[in-house]
Amino acid sequence: MSYDILFSFLGSAIGCVAGILASQKLTNFRLEQLEEKVNRHNNLVERMTVNEFKIQNLEEKLSEL
Repeated sequence: MSYDILFSFLGSAIGCVAGILASQKLTNFRLEQLEEKVNRHNNLVERMTVNEFKIQNLEEKLSEL
């Protein structure tokens, strides 16, 4: 067996594994960023729902006056 073939195989295998790990790290980072955006959006929706009820209550009180 030639050492050239062995070193070529090892270099390809190491490069492949390194590429997969880098890609996985980037994917995890992007998922974390997306989860953070979704949480901020959900928080906004909850706050707006509370504000809509407050506005409705104030409109009812205003119409009574």
